[in-house]
Formats: sequence, C-alpha cells, structure tokens
Amino acid sequence: MRRILFLLIFGLAGLGVLLSLGIWQVQRLGWKQGILAEIESRISADPIALPFQVSEGADKYLPVTISGEMVPGEIHVLVSVKQVGAGYRIIQAFDTDGRTILVDRGFVPTTAKQAERLTGPMEITGNLHWPDEIDSYTPEPDKDANIWFARDVPNLAAELGAEPVLLIARSDTDPNVTPLPVDTAGIPNDHLQYAITWFGLALVWAAMTGYFLWRNRANSESDER
Repeated sequence: MRRILFLLIFGLAGLGVLLSLGIWQVQRLGWKQGILAEIESRISADPIALPFQVSEGADKYLPVTISGEMVPGEIHVLVSVKQVGAGYRIIQAFDTDGRTILVDRGFVPTTAKQAERLTGPMEITGNLHWPDEIDSYTPEPDKDANIWFARDVPNLAAELGAEPVLLIARSDTDPNVTPLPVDTAGIPNDHLQYAITWFGLALVWAAMTGYFLWRNRANSESDER
C-alpha cells in the first residue's frame, strides 16, 4: 500500500505541474494575441505627418506619410523572401521638411542589385520601425561589396548621413522594387504549440501513472496469493 500511495502522490504531483504549465501557456497565448492585435491595429491606422520628435518606444509601427526627395546612394541589406529567394532590401536617405531620414524601399532580387532606381521627388507612406535583427552571430557588413546583414538603424543612419529613423515603405517607390511592409508575421507566437506539448506530456504522465498503479496492484494481489 505504501508503494501504491507513493506512486499515486508522485503521479498526481507531476500531473499537476504539467497541467499548470499548459494552462500558463494558454494564458500567455491570450496575452500574446492581444499584443499582436494591438500592433496590427497600430500598423493599419491612418497615416499622419512625421512627428518632429521621434522615439522608438512611443513611435514604433507608427504609420506616416512623408514627401520630399529620395537621395541617390543605397545600402543593400541581404534578405530572403518566401517563394522568391535571396535578394536585398534597398535602404536610402530621404530628405523631407528640412531633415533626412532612412527609407526601406523594399525588395529586389540579387540580379537587380546594380540596377538603377528612381530617385528625386516623391511621396511615401509607411511605418516607422526599429528592427531587432542583430545578435552575436550577425556578420559585420561588407562595405566594399555593399552587403549588410541586418537593418542596424544607427549604423545605417551614420553611413547615409541621416537621422536614426527608419520608415518601412508600404507604397511603391519604384516599379522594380517590391515593398515589404511592416507586419506581425515575424513576431514569434509559439504559445499554442507549447501548450499542446505540456498537455500531451500530462496525458502521457497520467497514462504511465495509471499503468504503474495497475501493475503494482496486480503484483501485490499476486504476492498475497
């Protein structure tokens, strides 16, 4: 009986831990879905004029429309697009209302790296963004080949003589450049998979506990005979 009681207590304790982890992940899923809905709402809001004072904390994803002049000179950030393949994001400086900011014009394939693109006066609608794309594995840019491996806003701004403010275009700036607008697809939300994993482990744990209880009871009855 002591062995059976120990197995029962141990099994119920483990089951409780696994179920609590699954429930916590479900709660986290609801929280993350709320965050993503808020971000999507902000991204798709009506655009406004570029604020005079801009900060990452207050203005990330802010939709704005700017008018001015696209300045010649590009930075190419290596990127891969699903169902298309490798290519580059085209980053350029843009003069607007007496200030210069960065514009991510969008994607071109590797074969169009050296192609000429439209510059001069234009109006652009997009979202302000400060991408978090740098970690300890990110290579340094190959400036000789003009190949960068992340949108490092401060360094891009220093290279192009602009403010560290990046507008991701969602309107066309060139017929041969495909805009890659800001969206929430790149924001991880794996809580449902984690919840399924924990609940699956809880089911296996419960089955194993039941099996060991049954086997120990059968053994006990056999010993009594």
